[in-house]
Amino acid sequence: MQSFIEQAVAYLSNSSKNAPSPPSVVEELVKAEKIAKQDKVRYSYPQLQGNWRLGFITGTKKSQKKAGIVLGAGRFLPRWVEIQISYLPSPDDLERGQVYNCVQLGFLKITLDGPVLFYSKMNLLAFDFIHMKLTLSKLKLYEGNIRGNGDENIFYEQSIKQQAFFNYFLVKDNYIAARGKGGGLALWTRVTNV
Repeated sequence: MQSFIEQAVAYLSNSSKNAPSPPSVVEELVKAEKIAKQDKVRYSYPQLQGNWRLGFITGTKKSQKKAGIVLGAGRFLPRWVEIQISYLPSPDDLERGQVYNCVQLGFLKITLDGPVLFYSKMNLLAFDFIHMKLTLSKLKLYEGNIRGNGDENIFYEQSIKQQAFFNYFLVKDNYIAARGKGGGLALWTRVTNV
């Protein structure tokens, strides 16, 4: 029998029409996170490289209080909302690379990108979005830096406390799961390999 996480992945990958209940998925994600901590499971940045579609979120505790019943204990994103994150390698460092986060709503597409740094002892991937591109169909509305002058070295000089991050606790070939800095959980499914 499939776990609730596997059922969620099947639903998100369009190989099942039935989604498991969000509270069941959240409960199983929390259990997986505890097991990963207890067993001191370690991942590497190359395992995260590729394209991943966000499909399930819980939001942070703060956003859950604001959203209330809308977000609840967890939520599958509607299929018409496409949020994709891509991790690319650095040619000279196994723990550094680039991240691209793309949100597409109809013809509107927002792409954010910037540097990443993977802390393997904690399964923590720190990131910063410093560039943005906004397009409507094929028309470029904006492209430029959204943080500072676009110098990625500033990011690498910061401490973990100053960086946004995901703490990955479940990394499989076809899906990944993490807890964000704000406390929310997220589940992504693989789209394509890099």
